[in-house]
Amino acid sequence: MAKPSDKVCDLPDAVARLVRPGDAVALSCGLEGMIPYAAAHELIRQKIGPLTLIAPISNISFDQIIAAGLAQRVVAAWVGNVSTGIGYNFRRAVEQSRPRPLEVIDHSNFSITLALEAGARGLPMAVGRSPLGSDMVRDNPHFKKITCPHSGQELLAIKALNPEVALIHVQRADAQGNGQGWGATGFTRQAAMASKRVLLTCEELVDSEVIRRDPDRTLVPGILVDAVCEVPWGAHPAPVQGYYDLDNQFYLDYAAATRDEGSAQQWLAEWITGPGGRADYLAKLGSDRLCGLATQHSLPTAPVEYGW
Repeated sequence: MAKPSDKVCDLPDAVARLVRPGDAVALSCGLEGMIPYAAAHELIRQKIGPLTLIAPISNISFDQIIAAGLAQRVVAAWVGNVSTGIGYNFRRAVEQSRPRPLEVIDHSNFSITLALEAGARGLPMAVGRSPLGSDMVRDNPHFKKITCPHSGQELLAIKALNPEVALIHVQRADAQGNGQGWGATGFTRQAAMASKRVLLTCEELVDSEVIRRDPDRTLVPGILVDAVCEVPWGAHPAPVQGYYDLDNQFYLDYAAATRDEGSAQQWLAEWITGPGGRADYLAKLGSDRLCGLATQHSLPTAPVEYGW
């Protein structure tokens, strides 16, 4: 029997409850790893939009949401395919307004980190130098050149970002939503703290005692989390350290299948809207492929003494 503090629920229910039309949604905040593809695919199945998408390196998660016609704005440093470069659906939306017009607000990886950090701290802006020397600043509503009142130096005021919801994937979590992650985690913590709601997916649910035994690995504290969903392989085709590797062939196949709009829509139907959910998606991939991606060489961390 679930405890009153339990936040565990099914992914379709969590997405329906936490993601709403018009929302700004942060995802892919772990850079190229731990991208919450399962949550993004469920968002597409439920046709929730239009949305503003926020990420540094979104990989093909943005490209798929754009292909579904659910994105009206992108705030990002890069949108594309990690294995081939171009995201064809993104390009069609920018150049041809297909399947719908798309506004793009450019950031660098660092400036978008600063913007979420400011949002997490309850500040209206961040201050930095990057990307002050680039054309990215020109006519960008998120950037404003200012003069430092202390040094007289020219600086860049970067508008804070406070997404309505963050979609985050981690290695493990407990029923109260305490999510632990390791490896390259990007600015997942800042995105969680800056967002009004947090949907956490994890490779496995563990007992709270496991979380308490290794507290420094807690990336997202449960107090920030509205729902936690156990979704094994929830970041495929992105990698999750300690669980599985990047599926490079999937990215190559995706690029080949999305060069034109018609075949891109067929891909969505085959891989996202056609399957009934993540279980069907994984069944389509097949156990042999998943076994080939799973971690082959165990390398546990050394134990740490937390006593005093």
